[in-house]
Amino acid sequence: MTARPLPLLLLLAALPLPAAAAGPGAVAVLHDAEGKEIGKATFSPATGGVKVQVQVAGLAPGKHGIHLHGAGKCEPPDFKSAGGHFNPSEKHHGLHNPEGAHAGDLPNLLVGKNGKAKASFTARGATLGEGQGSLLGPEGTALVIHADPDDEKSDPAGNSGARIACGVVE
Repeated sequence: MTARPLPLLLLLAALPLPAAAAGPGAVAVLHDAEGKEIGKATFSPATGGVKVQVQVAGLAPGKHGIHLHGAGKCEPPDFKSAGGHFNPSEKHHGLHNPEGAHAGDLPNLLVGKNGKAKASFTARGATLGEGQGSLLGPEGTALVIHADPDDEKSDPAGNSGARIACGVVE
């Protein structure tokens, strides 16, 4: 009698895939203008975009604009090297802009009285794969935290003020 490999194959096909099979991930280590590490962000595939999980410490309490920027460079002290917002679809700025939003627009980051924040956002229209919306493309991208809140509607950056922290998405 010959062995039948088909039942074994069906059993293997029914097993859950390991987490890595869900797609690539990325990380950005965030530094302040003095070069001190203040936290990190992790990036993973999500429906309609990329899930961004941020954990930081040492920031002023209150709301801060936080965006993905279109160049994978974080040169202190002003982080202008990160370029403008990540905007592969050439939309307007702001999650509340009827003509927006950039793929790099995220809700404000709320920092507690202790200077710490932990948040999870989805970068709509971004990917970690190939193509125009990839955060891992040839120019790379950076996650930037601003000094002030983002008004979430005005170009080019929602009046969110100076760039106070930056991390390259890798």
